[in-house]
Amino acid sequence: MIQKIFTLPLLISLPLGLDLRPIQSIRNWETLQSGKINIEWTTYRGFPISKAETILHYPINEIAIVINDIEHYPSIFKRVTATKQLEPNIIQIILKMPFPFDGRDYIIKYDLEKFENTWVFSFHSVEHSDGLLNPKHVRLHNAAGIWILTKEAIDKTKVTYAWNGELLGNFPDFALYRAWITQGNEILYWLGDALSKKNNS
Repeated sequence: MIQKIFTLPLLISLPLGLDLRPIQSIRNWETLQSGKINIEWTTYRGFPISKAETILHYPINEIAIVINDIEHYPSIFKRVTATKQLEPNIIQIILKMPFPFDGRDYIIKYDLEKFENTWVFSFHSVEHSDGLLNPKHVRLHNAAGIWILTKEAIDKTKVTYAWNGELLGNFPDFALYRAWITQGNEILYWLGDALSKKNNS
């Protein structure tokens, strides 16, 4: 039985439609990095989709609490400079990029599904009248992502994060592979670091 959280109407928002939940059935991933953190990529619906996966030795519910705490992403994920809640399940996220690239932002609707041993946290872009764009930033209109948490044991969880790797703006295509590897490593490292600090506080 599925328990759904955050499924309120969009009110004044408009969905743009890149849903990554079906990627769980995709098999043709190309490996970018193997090891403690595995990073792969593929093409889905014409977009480059990246995926990072690792094992974290924390209960699934503890990891889900951190991932679901979008309001505090700036203190968890270091490239997030600000978040702005627009509706109960719609948020604007602002990112910094390494010099000389422009910052990025996106507005997403997010949803959490809880199965018996798996939690799926997914998001996709929407337009919203309150999501103002800084003229120095590039909006990622096709932003989408998914966290899949799979319980391996009481204190052991497989964490999979996949996202639309499109960066747009002045970011060169030839640097995308390196950017995806960096992003995959950073996100899972920062998640693990946040969990460690939470448990040691």
